[in-house]
Amino acid sequence: MCWKRGAACRNGAVSPILPTVLAFCFSLVFVAAGNAATPAKTPAALPPQRAATLADVHYGDHERQVLDFWRAESARPAPVVFHIHGGGWVTGDKARVSDLEQYLKAGISVVSINYRYIQQAIAAGVKPPVHWPLVDAARALQFVRSRAAEWNIDPRRIGATGGSAGACSSLWLAFHDDLADPKSSDPIARQSTRLWCAAVNVAQTTLDPEQMKAWTPNSRYGGHAFGFWPDPANLKTRDTRFAEFFAAREQVLPWIQEYSPMAHVTRDDPPIFLFYRTPPALGQDEKDPTHTANFGVKLHEKLRSVGVASELVYPGAPDVVHPQISDNLIAQLKSKAKK
Repeated sequence: MCWKRGAACRNGAVSPILPTVLAFCFSLVFVAAGNAATPAKTPAALPPQRAATLADVHYGDHERQVLDFWRAESARPAPVVFHIHGGGWVTGDKARVSDLEQYLKAGISVVSINYRYIQQAIAAGVKPPVHWPLVDAARALQFVRSRAAEWNIDPRRIGATGGSAGACSSLWLAFHDDLADPKSSDPIARQSTRLWCAAVNVAQTTLDPEQMKAWTPNSRYGGHAFGFWPDPANLKTRDTRFAEFFAAREQVLPWIQEYSPMAHVTRDDPPIFLFYRTPPALGQDEKDPTHTANFGVKLHEKLRSVGVASELVYPGAPDVVHPQISDNLIAQLKSKAKK
C-alpha cells in the first residue's frame, strides 16, 4: 500500500470547557448527521447496541479524547471500521455506530471516537479551531494502529466512516499526507495516519466558501471552523457570519486549504464512497445546503480525474455498485491486498 509522506503539527494544550448553557446554545446551530444511509432515528427508537469490548479508552489527556473498541471474532488480524461522529464538530458522541453488527459478523472490528469540540478549541485560543477535531482524529487513528497486536487488528486495513463533520474528518484523513513523525520519541506519533478506504455520509468535501457558493448559492457552513462563530444570543446571525467568512476568505485561505479535504486529493489516495440522501442540483439553492450532494459531485469528479476509485450514491444515481455505506466498507476492507 502506498503511504504519503508528511510531518505532524499538533497543539497539545488542553482546553477548558465552556459553560454548559453556552455549549447548549452552540449545539442548536448544527444538526448531527449519522452514518446510516437513512435519516437518523431518535435515540428512543433505536435498538440496544452491544457493549464495547473496551470502552472510553484514552488516546489523549482531554476528557473528549476517548474511544470505544469492538473486537470481531477473527483467527487472523481483523480489518477495522474507524467511526467519527458528526455534529458540526460542536456536538455529538461516539455512542452509536450504524451497522455495527454487520461489521462484526463480517469479521471486521470497530472503533468509534470522541474528539475535542471547536468551542473548546476557541476557549483555548487554538487557531483555527477546526485544528483540534481533525488532529484528534489523526491521533486516535495512530493510537489504534499502535494497539494492532494487542487488539488483533490489521494496521493496514482501516477504513474511516462518519456523517457530516465526521465525514469531512474522514475524508481529510483519507487525502492528507501522512502525519506520522518517524523521528518522534512518542511511539504513537510514529504511526501512519493513512487509510485503506473511506465511506462517508453527507460529507462536506470542502470548507472553501467560494467553492461552496459556486456549487450551492445558499451555502452557510464552515465559518465556525475558522473562528467565525455565531452569537449564542442571536442564533440567526449564523448566516451573517458566513458572509463575513466569505469576505475574509483571502486572509484565511492557507487555513482553508489545509483543512479542506478536496485540497489534498492526489492520485495515490484510497478508494472513496460518498452517500447523499438527495440528488444533486449544482448551481441551485438547496433545502439543506450543508449536506447537499453537490459536495459529492465535485469531489467525485476530481477523484475520477486523477484516477482515484470513487463511488457516488444518491437517489437515482447511475452505476450504483454498493447501495449502502456498510456494503462498500465490508467489500473494501475484505478485498485482496493492494500492490
